[in-house]
Amino acid sequence: MERSLFGEEHKIFQKAVRQFIDREVRPQQKQWLEAGIVSREVWKKAGEAGLLCTWLDERYGGPGGDFLHATIVIEELARAYESGFAAPLHSDIVVPYIHRFGNDAQKDRWLASCARGETITAVAMTEPDAGSDLASMKMTARKDGDSWILNGNKTFISNGILCDLCVVAAKTGDAETDPHTAISLFLVEADRPGFSKGKKLEKIGMHSQDTAELHFEDCRIPAGNLLGHEGAGFIMLMQALQQERLVVAIAAQAIAETVLQDTLNYCQERKAFKRPISKFQNTQFKLVDAATQVEIGRHFLDRLVSEHAAGKYLVKECSMAKCWQTEMAQRVIDDCLQLYGGYGYMTEYPVARAFVDARVQRIYAGTNEIMKVIIAKQMGL
Repeated sequence: MERSLFGEEHKIFQKAVRQFIDREVRPQQKQWLEAGIVSREVWKKAGEAGLLCTWLDERYGGPGGDFLHATIVIEELARAYESGFAAPLHSDIVVPYIHRFGNDAQKDRWLASCARGETITAVAMTEPDAGSDLASMKMTARKDGDSWILNGNKTFISNGILCDLCVVAAKTGDAETDPHTAISLFLVEADRPGFSKGKKLEKIGMHSQDTAELHFEDCRIPAGNLLGHEGAGFIMLMQALQQERLVVAIAAQAIAETVLQDTLNYCQERKAFKRPISKFQNTQFKLVDAATQVEIGRHFLDRLVSEHAAGKYLVKECSMAKCWQTEMAQRVIDDCLQLYGGYGYMTEYPVARAFVDARVQRIYAGTNEIMKVIIAKQMGL
């Protein structure tokens, strides 16, 4: 069925995004995969083309679009099988922290350069012993005059090597403080003494995405780098997670659709026993099952994106989408890979890369098990 989510302006933008990806992303993908990191140049070019922070208003140097423009960028990157260029993480997960919770000085200082791709951002919440359980966070921030001193370690940080600015979660309360008011968020520049980037972590997928450990040892930052107010970190994180989970769901849906279409084309061309494998009943049933899941997912997600763009509170629904869309994508990609036979296991075929890249979607932005806990609470259970 035809989508009704985008207006004419969005469709024009979609065409421009596709042209940008064909010109600046696809030719570089092999090189990025081998290097284990994307180039800084593509960030700046994306900024010049208005593909970063699409929703940011012109007052702060943004393109002046909306979340539907952001959705297009997320979808088109997924359709190009590009999991390394983490523009959606930067634009639609990290930078919104500054825009939503930052003061005027912080916005004026960083937002425009983020939109231009000159400042690349990351968010540092996860620690070696604390993932979804934020109360177990060990990193601390201690007030010292007109400064804060940060100590601790973070891990699994996407954009960890490239980042110029990091939103860092740290404990500012003591053992007696309510866990919900014990965490604060800080803006930490990569060149601050005491802030160091560890090794780039090797992963089973997303090989061109620079995931790293970050270390803070007596890292001193100005008091003005506190984001929001002291003790409000947990609340800010919870408010931002609705969109983060929706971003993951959008990417999962798009890659499922892409793999399905590519598999349809492959099955119509690939022959076995002197006829296309698309003529075999097993192939048809597998493709029908996949197409049904993709179609159902698309209708739910488009409605959700539309309501989110309108500013509705959708914590339950976005958690559902993150959980369902990522699991659906894994099922669809797995079944499609099987139809490729041995070729599906070869990395030269995009379906193989999609298979390993998709696995982490059920883990990051809160594991799917955590999503179910959130949904249950939202249902009053």
